[in-house]
Amino acid sequence: MSAPHLEILADPEALARRVADWLVAAAVGSEGPFGVALSGGSTPRRLYELLSDPPYREVFPWARTHWFWGDERFVPHDSPNSNYRMVRDAMLARAPVPTGNIHPIPTEGLTPQEAALSYENELKGFYGAPTLKPDRPLFDVTFLGLGPEGHIASLFPGTAILSERLRWVGAVIGAKAEPRITLTYPALESSGAIAVLVTGAAKRPVLEKLLKRDPDLPAAHLHPVQGTLHLFMDRAAAPREAS
Repeated sequence: MSAPHLEILADPEALARRVADWLVAAAVGSEGPFGVALSGGSTPRRLYELLSDPPYREVFPWARTHWFWGDERFVPHDSPNSNYRMVRDAMLARAPVPTGNIHPIPTEGLTPQEAALSYENELKGFYGAPTLKPDRPLFDVTFLGLGPEGHIASLFPGTAILSERLRWVGAVIGAKAEPRITLTYPALESSGAIAVLVTGAAKRPVLEKLLKRDPDLPAAHLHPVQGTLHLFMDRAAAPREAS
């Protein structure tokens, strides 16, 4: 893992507010379309809720921000297990987001492999080129969580997708109960800034391994091409040496 900028916040609420301030500052300070890749899971939900409430709602540049997903379970969008549904309920349905700026991963009416190809084509359309360029990131900001196995998005240990360097999106089948569609390392690493959000004492062991660059953790192999890597953690998750 590239050396991250570490920030330790008091608790999940303080972390969510700090990250909301950070994201709004980045978005407001940008020009043109602003692309964000979102993380699922419980940790970022409070962040999404804050963004759709005052004072963030009034200052965020919703009209030029485009929302993508780092990974998705291959379930209908109305499923309680859908990352899209979580973000929709927490933020997108509560904020003035243009419909055309929402880019969920397709999960119905096609196979996981077809869904991955379809989403890759959508990303290429947004990017405006078929090949990622080192000096022009795909996303302005990418949010990631840290799983107990050290996975990011749906890049799980021991899966073939970890070695993918050409495709931007792939299907992961067999690692979990349902197939997953995930961005690959090249797509995740093509970001102006990557923010990994980690909360709770249960995440401390894997976070300790990550900060020691344990090569068995998929997160340890994340190397932003040009952007910065931020690791936001609450005090409960923070290893003793970090705090």
